[in-house]
Amino acid sequence: MQTGLTHTEVLIIGAGLAGTTLALSLPSSMRITLLSTAAAPCGASPMALGGLAAVLSAEDSLEQHIADTLEAGAQHSDPDAVRGIVYAAPQAVDWLLQQQVPLDRSDDGQLHLTREGGHSQRRIVHAADASGQAIMQALLHQLAHAPNILPRPHCQALALRRNEQGQVAGVDIYDKQAGRYQTILADHVVLATGGLGSLYSHSTNPSSALGEGVALAWRVGAQLRDLEFIQFHPTCLHAQGTTFLLTEALRGEGGYLLDAHGHRFMANYDQRAELAPRDIVSRSIAAQMRHDDTHHAWLDVRHLGADTLQQHFPKALEEGLRRGLDLRCDWIPVAPAAHYSCGGIQTDLSGRSTVPGLYAIGEVACTGLHGANRLASNSLLECVVMGRAAAQTIAANAPTKRLPLVPADKKSAVNTKTKITLPALQAVTQEHLGLLRNRAGLQEALQTVQDWRQQINTISKTPENHAMSLQLDTAWLLAQAALARPLSLGAHFRLN
Repeated sequence: MQTGLTHTEVLIIGAGLAGTTLALSLPSSMRITLLSTAAAPCGASPMALGGLAAVLSAEDSLEQHIADTLEAGAQHSDPDAVRGIVYAAPQAVDWLLQQQVPLDRSDDGQLHLTREGGHSQRRIVHAADASGQAIMQALLHQLAHAPNILPRPHCQALALRRNEQGQVAGVDIYDKQAGRYQTILADHVVLATGGLGSLYSHSTNPSSALGEGVALAWRVGAQLRDLEFIQFHPTCLHAQGTTFLLTEALRGEGGYLLDAHGHRFMANYDQRAELAPRDIVSRSIAAQMRHDDTHHAWLDVRHLGADTLQQHFPKALEEGLRRGLDLRCDWIPVAPAAHYSCGGIQTDLSGRSTVPGLYAIGEVACTGLHGANRLASNSLLECVVMGRAAAQTIAANAPTKRLPLVPADKKSAVNTKTKITLPALQAVTQEHLGLLRNRAGLQEALQTVQDWRQQINTISKTPENHAMSLQLDTAWLLAQAALARPLSLGAHFRLN
């Protein structure tokens, strides 16, 4: 295969909302390369349904948004990060409107605000129940008219490269379309690779969300934080086909969760009932499923009315009908699924990691905003706020003189018939690192994944094996983090 070397000023790995926001917020004079594993739109951002949280009404306040975020995060969030990002939320909404994002408005012309679990007020701006798709379509339109931004789809990041001063200054990639390896040198490298939910068998995430960005950063010495906190979304459609997330706003608007006998049960677990934070609702559903000996609970939104469902939840209505379920007249079977990684690469509020030259934004990063459990619709908010903040910092930092890269590690490998599959890894993660955890299961997962990590180092490094090696590293790091926290907190729940 051919190899090559190319240069760019800013290399962004990941073309979801965080990466695209960053690219569009940098000065037009900067040369930017936007790497993605598939053609745009890709990743989790287009799949986001609910919207973006921001204080925009007189009945609400920034202090209430901060308090709700801290409460949902089990008081484990970084208060400075929460305050900084929440305070920047109204400006983030203004920026989206400037990018021609078609957010829903009420009859009086004001932005329509909905409410989701964990929020004390209506503060979610949205585009029906397909907000991520609407946002990404608008931003991709802007991207197409930005001549300084070079999209590089179908490219897989293999390893970050450092220079002689220890700064991250390049990335080894594999271009799947061209069938060649390449090293891209960059003054600034930004990881915006998304989450790790698809390391689980049951996940709302796209198939590409396998946590490789976490391992890439860890391998060059970046500090990680709060990796054990994996949020499960409580209401995922439990039916034939791929996992489909039923937006939290369905409960925010008054939807009920029912047991096998048609009785509301959430008040038995939490006084906030259906509006409790996601971790509580997810565990409550799991407990009720065990009690009823069923594989799912039920979501009832019939009383919201056909007009409301059609106007505000057309995507959920359409998906249900496609699977033979009508939200207007049927109970909908739901069960929790892996949804969001609250932790990741530790960064400051400019997106800088602990390794010089390396930034991380979006779900792969951990600013401290989410704590032990993310408050609904704070994730799109964080993507926009941190994308813009990182852009400001990068633009203000003149590049230093380019120094030679440290040679890449060359590990000897042999061709063997050993094969470690993603489904096998997902099964271990689902069983032992899921919604309910125990010490023996965590130890078993850690040992199993460690054995696989050792095995894969003996296999020839094809692009597929490179990817699996990164995925195994992330699963191993997740198991370590979960085992190291013996007490339950937020989305991390220990049975023993």
